[in-house]
Amino acid sequence: MFRTLDHLDARGKRVVLRADLNVPAKDGKVTDTTRIDRSAATIRELAEKGAKVIILTHFGRPKGREDKYSQKLLVEPLAKAVGRPVAWADDVIGPDAVEAVQALRDGDVLLMENVRFHPEEEKNDPVFARALADLGEAYVNDAFSTAHRAHASTEAIARLIPAYAGRLMQAELEALGKALEHPQKPVAAVVGGAKVSTKLDLLGNLVAKVDYLIIGGGMANTFLYAQGGHVGKSLCEKDLADTARAIIAKAEAANCKIVLPSDVVVAGEFAENASHQVVALNAVPDDKMILDAGPASAKEIAALLATCKTLVWNGPLGAFEIAPFDAATNAVAQAAARLTKAGSLLTVAGGGDTVAALAKAGVEEEFSYISTAGGAFLEWLEGKTLPGVAALEVKTGCGCSCGH
Repeated sequence: MFRTLDHLDARGKRVVLRADLNVPAKDGKVTDTTRIDRSAATIRELAEKGAKVIILTHFGRPKGREDKYSQKLLVEPLAKAVGRPVAWADDVIGPDAVEAVQALRDGDVLLMENVRFHPEEEKNDPVFARALADLGEAYVNDAFSTAHRAHASTEAIARLIPAYAGRLMQAELEALGKALEHPQKPVAAVVGGAKVSTKLDLLGNLVAKVDYLIIGGGMANTFLYAQGGHVGKSLCEKDLADTARAIIAKAEAANCKIVLPSDVVVAGEFAENASHQVVALNAVPDDKMILDAGPASAKEIAALLATCKTLVWNGPLGAFEIAPFDAATNAVAQAAARLTKAGSLLTVAGGGDTVAALAKAGVEEEFSYISTAGGAFLEWLEGKTLPGVAALEVKTGCGCSCGH
């Protein structure tokens, strides 16, 4: 259980808010405001409730104080997103930071300089965390995407002053809870990507939690090879064949069905509109590589999803970046979107390639929830404890439903 903004009486309080405003920028200008826009709701709500909002965030991976990683360029787009002025502080601790906080009135918003300018941040240093905590009377974490890191502004501070989940964090945790912690069954998971080796923990966790594990991308080639299939020149981790067979055995023991392509799209080169053909699994030519699941496979997966109540998606089914090898990912994503719209399927997706693939398929607005958290989303799927989330959990009950 965790407390949300519903449990915080924010009026007149100094509230330290950890956001993720680590946005892409070029020549001193923000090029994609998605993370700023998604953080705006919590900032606006706190300000409208009369809080003094003190924003901590990071930008890039600085080695000490580096001007190119200054967050001052975020002030203007952030003010535009929240619809009110945003003040600026040149540091997160010390006299300048304290002075900037003391100047705040109820409803004001203050953006502080890059918290990673201090190496103590990533060391989760308790003295540094105490200095951050002293800025406020309450702490709100709205940065699920950094929750897998035990840093001072995401973990240690939450144990020093009353801590709450922001609206973005709340939405993420509720969506993920519905997807795997307390899902409506049957549950399907689509897991794609290039290599099995990068997703061993994920596959091992999912086979114990889902009814159907649909494997695509280069990963599927390793599983097909492990079962005696011929994969030609395809990307394939042949040294992990035993690992793949062990995952298949674990799935069988857990009553989880692993779903692999029944037909595939092959080509001699990975290039836009390359000459290609659809072949059965036993007919992959020696000089060709598998670059996508075939149309029959896409139809079979779509039909399977129509029998499910919950879908978790991480990774594409093929080389989605270029046509025609995006066809299976597009077809299955669009089928999942239709089922979501019809109210029969809860769809939760995340991971960098997944977000890009679903956007390319034109369904990024049609899934139940799409996480932009990347590493944190993946670690959650792997069943790992996220320090930033664990720090928000309230261990004792007060007899009400609020999580106190």
